Amino acid sequence: MLVVFGSAKLMAEVFERLGQPAIVGEILAGILIGPSVLGWMAPNDFLTALADLGVMFLLFRVGLEVKSSELMKVGGTAALVALLGVVVPFLLGWGIVIAWGMPQIEAIFVGAAMVATSVGITAQVLASKGLLQERASKIILAAAVIDDVLGLLVLALVSSLARGKFVWLELATTAAVALGFTILVAGWGTKAAGKIVPRIEERLHSGEGQFAIAMILLFALSLGAVYAGVAAIIGAFLAGMALAESVGRRVQDLAHGVTELLVPFFLAGIGLHFELRAFTNSSTLLLASVLLAAAVFSKFAGCSAGAIRLGFRDARRIGAGMVPRGEVGMVVAQIGLSLGVITQSIYGVVVFLSIATTMISPPMLSFFYRDLMKPGQEEEVLRLG
Repeated sequence: MLVVFGSAKLMAEVFERLGQPAIVGEILAGILIGPSVLGWMAPNDFLTALADLGVMFLLFRVGLEVKSSELMKVGGTAALVALLGVVVPFLLGWGIVIAWGMPQIEAIFVGAAMVATSVGITAQVLASKGLLQERASKIILAAAVIDDVLGLLVLALVSSLARGKFVWLELATTAAVALGFTILVAGWGTKAAGKIVPRIEERLHSGEGQFAIAMILLFALSLGAVYAGVAAIIGAFLAGMALAESVGRRVQDLAHGVTELLVPFFLAGIGLHFELRAFTNSSTLLLASVLLAAAVFSKFAGCSAGAIRLGFRDARRIGAGMVPRGEVGMVVAQIGLSLGVITQSIYGVVVFLSIATTMISPPMLSFFYRDLMKPGQEEEVLRLG
């Protein structure tokens, strides 16, 4: 914990002083102390658990600042953004790997990895700068939730392909449960929390009663999300959104403190997975470069196109916000590797894509949101501190 947290914060400070995004410094800290460079740390279950908690608390804190009624208003646009943000990257990633002469199943898994969106990175940037109430930000958050459900279906399909069998009933059931859980909590969670939380709080004698209730709901909905088939962070975000109108500022402050402690483990953890050995081959290096350009372009262009009716400026912000793949892309790669359908070099390429897109997104967001900043705040945004 000392090495990971200390190095992440040290690199964040260095990058802030250089006028660069602090998030990038924290991810690079993971690469620096990881197996590919200094070899001080390697990914393990303990660090993974801390990273998972970090991104859960991050999305919970973001949810506390978002009203469900406002998010539901942009649902139609968000659905189109998410759909194009899945179709365009998948087809482009699949097509490039096929053109490279690699097997069909590897191409499908690379396409599936390019579908993923890691909302944690975008949420960190927007939350730290008070931009969550902007229209584009709400669409990004709503689209990321829908993207997670669509990504789940894509992953289920490609995993079935790898195993050589389709179970359509199982896929349909998974989709229905995931959609049902998300819609139920997003649509009625706020009303239910508004009625239940005050009543429970009145009966509690222990200190920080609201925070205790919030933590129970956070873990309960995160667990429910996993059983429903979507990511735990979606449940965490929905828990925060459900409580947004029924808890006080004290809960937000406490959640923010826990988030500041744990998020460096999430960011540095992304860097720890970087595999330098995968790029000893010049062909692999070239493929990684081509796929990186395609990964950034496909999400940016596809998601921007889905929001173009809102105007060019908002469309670009939304496209930039959907670019990072983060830990989600790495999960897809790990599944492909465990099934024996992708090689170690392709696994390394996908991990590289996940890390690189995560590092590219914060400067893009800073650039496209710059006109919404108050005078003198633009420089601060670039530091993301």
